[in-house]
Amino acid sequence: MTTEKATFGAGCFWGVEATFRATPGVTNATVGYAGGTTSNPTYEGVCSHATGHAEVVQVEFDPAIVTYHQLLEVFWSNHNPTTLNRQGPDVGDQYRSVIFYHSPEQKAAAEDSKASLDTSGRFPRPIVTYIEAAPTFYPAEDYHQRYLEKRGLAHCAI
Repeated sequence: MTTEKATFGAGCFWGVEATFRATPGVTNATVGYAGGTTSNPTYEGVCSHATGHAEVVQVEFDPAIVTYHQLLEVFWSNHNPTTLNRQGPDVGDQYRSVIFYHSPEQKAAAEDSKASLDTSGRFPRPIVTYIEAAPTFYPAEDYHQRYLEKRGLAHCAI
């Protein structure tokens, strides 16, 4: 089996992770940090807004079962991409809506998907999701991995 990677930021990474883990064809999902300027960031550092990192989920998937386009639809359907640096009660740059692409094909698919969705009328305001090349991904601390699952709350995903 050949897998590919996709990286998404859509607010607090706990619910995003649980949502992607429940998606058929996703073989792994790891919460972490990306997009900032600090090497080896910590949760406390990211929450202090000093690192520039977003809370993200790096998804490994089997493209024979789930396509990148389908993962984009999961992403768009499970958060509000029109709120800048905010998802529900979570406010701050670490909660920004972002797609980190891993290939030119992912970049084109993400840009096309965003443009199509933005003109579809599905959302009442413009989409503010960033689309950027995948930077270094830093896995979050162990206690964040499968956080909702460990607490019996995986069904409460976004």
